[in-house]
Amino acid sequence: MLKGFLEQQTPPMVGIDIGSNSIKAVLLSKTTDGFRLDGVAQMPVPKGAVVDHEIQDIEAVGGVIKTLRKRFDRKVRLAAAAVSGSSVMTKVIFMDAALSDNEMEEQIRIEADNLIPYALDEVSLDFETIGPNRADPTKADVLLTASRTENVEARVSALEEGNFSAKVIDVEAYALGRSVELMVGQLEGYSEKSVTAVVDIGSNMTTFSFVVDGQVVYTREQAFGGEQFTQSLMSYYGMEHAEAETAKLTGELPRNYTFEVLAPFQTSLIQQLRRTIQIFSTSSGYDKVDNLVLAGGTAQLEGIVQLLSDELGVETIVANPFSGMTLAEEIAPEAITTDAAKYAVACGLALRSFSQWHI
Repeated sequence: MLKGFLEQQTPPMVGIDIGSNSIKAVLLSKTTDGFRLDGVAQMPVPKGAVVDHEIQDIEAVGGVIKTLRKRFDRKVRLAAAAVSGSSVMTKVIFMDAALSDNEMEEQIRIEADNLIPYALDEVSLDFETIGPNRADPTKADVLLTASRTENVEARVSALEEGNFSAKVIDVEAYALGRSVELMVGQLEGYSEKSVTAVVDIGSNMTTFSFVVDGQVVYTREQAFGGEQFTQSLMSYYGMEHAEAETAKLTGELPRNYTFEVLAPFQTSLIQQLRRTIQIFSTSSGYDKVDNLVLAGGTAQLEGIVQLLSDELGVETIVANPFSGMTLAEEIAPEAITTDAAKYAVACGLALRSFSQWHI
């Protein structure tokens, strides 16, 4: 299964971000004034149905998607979802620039057989030509992407259970990076040479995507997320999980929680970010990050933006991919204001309807 894993230039489709705690869905259209938000929805996922971004119960996830389906125009049948970066292998390889697509595909099969530690009939592959190789113009840089077919098929099956047809299965980190297109106007001093780091702090996993001139140049995932903060609240104050989640979002917590729970979590988050930025700088050749965009529910934590700006020396904002969009009549502005940061990946997936991207 080589083609069809990551397709391009598709009709409008719903971007569906399948997370461990909730599923977020977004439908966009394009107007002469930019993008319009035609549909947006989220619903919680039954506990254990998705663990560490991997679907454990296809029927349960499909049931949630089926309910979300009712919030969108029935004429839109296509959807895009994404696999977690931890289940994906990507590698840039060099190939003869004169090769046709068919010739390149045959060569990719040979290369993949040597690079991937699984039998080719167990993986889904795709590739995209990035551009000419800087060192040798007769060669082309080609991005090879592979994931176990079972990971791809689990998402395809969940979308079909939800009455959608899966058109694109993307990679979460690349969808996250793509959402920067919607937030350029919010980034101070942004230019084509700017390095923008988008950090999606999920429940148990944090996804990093570094973007330069519209291209994702580096991605990383780290086993760290908002669930650690929730567990600390439960431990310190004897809360149930649902109670701790609500308190975390509303800020209705004991006064001393700032020192007992919030400060240790913030310290851990800063360490994770600082380490990843250092690794990125060392491996990529970029000496600094110009902007940091926080996505996910944890991005709303009290004082987190100013803290990261001060500690990391990087201009930091909370993601709002809906900023500047026109809204469909049935969408109230207040319905998206609070949770906008949660929809970065879903928006990046919805953008596959309009833009050609390497992944």
